[in-house]
Amino acid sequence: MIEARGLTKRYGDKLAVDGLTFAVRPGVVTGFLGPNGAGKSTTMRMIMGLDAPSAGDVTVNGRHYHGLPWPLHEVGALLEAKAIHPGRSARAHLLMLAEANRIPRRRVEEVLELVGLTAVAGRRAGKFSLGMGQRLGIAAALLGDPEVLLFDEPVNGLDPDGIRWVRNLLKGLAHEGRTVFVSSHLMSEMALTADEVVIIGRGRLIAQHPIGDLLDRSAQRFVRVRSPQMELLVAALDGAGATVTLEEDGSASVRGLDAPTIGDLASDARVALHELSPQSASLEEAYMELTEDSIEYHGAHPAVAVPAGGTR
Repeated sequence: MIEARGLTKRYGDKLAVDGLTFAVRPGVVTGFLGPNGAGKSTTMRMIMGLDAPSAGDVTVNGRHYHGLPWPLHEVGALLEAKAIHPGRSARAHLLMLAEANRIPRRRVEEVLELVGLTAVAGRRAGKFSLGMGQRLGIAAALLGDPEVLLFDEPVNGLDPDGIRWVRNLLKGLAHEGRTVFVSSHLMSEMALTADEVVIIGRGRLIAQHPIGDLLDRSAQRFVRVRSPQMELLVAALDGAGATVTLEEDGSASVRGLDAPTIGDLASDARVALHELSPQSASLEEAYMELTEDSIEYHGAHPAVAVPAGGTR
């Protein structure tokens, strides 16, 4: 388990992490989400003892990282895929880590096979593509067979098959009872991979929930309805205080009432329903709703080009 309590980090006048308190439980994949500059990488560095907190505390299985006798056996991390000497081969890099941490040499071959690098294990890491570098970083994180794993943007540079492989790997590690903490900007991938999410913005905790609970709390949830008597249905829904949006495909999106209540209203009004389907918010929609006020760098909306003399 990873536990942060009032975790704070200042760099001069900049407050990068501001009183973060959260826990990452074993047995689930916990996604770590936030806009650029939110403090995710700084938080992970403090967990790994690479940066010292300005205030607060963070422990792994009840101890500080520097207090772990053989850290690689207890915590594995991919924080920077290219943090490898470019002149070393993949195998030599892993053998060096294994020797320094009393890990059997056979484990090097096991993780090379696991991440799909056996065929290029003798190639210099400096010649690796970004995706191959990510795989080597994952191999190093898994080398000590640790119970706690941290991954910062692990699917960067991977093709769709590689992304699916990482997804299945993370879920499999959590299923074994390990603590898996992973940051990503890919909301669609996090929706498929994570069981819970920790969301931060401007260094502060915004939310920590199981993904299902987070989506249920979102204002983006609605119920889609269709009816051959839409005017009567809309009147009944308006009278009950619902917010109704008529869509181009002839359906209506209803917010403020759940599906059973809408069904009862339609029955009372003797209105036929051809569709009554609750629609959950996507993780991206829920995330954007929560972090709207925490985005530090906003881009301008792109202008739509109009041909000279034309209209749009």
